[in-house]
Amino acid sequence: MIPSRETQEKIDAAVREYPHARSALLAVLHLIQSERGYIAPEDQAWAATRMGLPPAEVAGVVSFYTLFRTKPPGRHHLQVCRTLSCQIRGCRELLSYLEEKLGIKQGQVTTDGRFSLVTVECLGSCGTAPMMQVNDDYHENLTRERLDVLLDSMK
Repeated sequence: MIPSRETQEKIDAAVREYPHARSALLAVLHLIQSERGYIAPEDQAWAATRMGLPPAEVAGVVSFYTLFRTKPPGRHHLQVCRTLSCQIRGCRELLSYLEEKLGIKQGQVTTDGRFSLVTVECLGSCGTAPMMQVNDDYHENLTRERLDVLLDSMK
């Protein structure tokens, strides 16, 4: 997919902000994902050509950062923090609960496309662990009961 003209203009503006085009790669990938919802192989190829980078370098960046998705997410993209503070406060149990309740495993999307579930590295909310990000919103101090209320609100 070639990004829309509007997204290409934003990409051009992002590239102009940096002394070296390579420095804008994270911003470029973020803009592509904002438009499509994920970054497909053809998006990576387009970004590599646009940025004058080897395709393997772009693929390496996409695969390194958990914020980039390589397949379509569910309408509600659940990102459970898996780092130390959240682990100590029970994120493993909450992840198991979500897998059971949604009928999917980490890394999958429900058959109706409503939910996707992934684990991610630190989301920077250690004082309110366990937590997860749903699309762009943080949900902190999670319990099974709070998860139930949250999931019910997403119907």
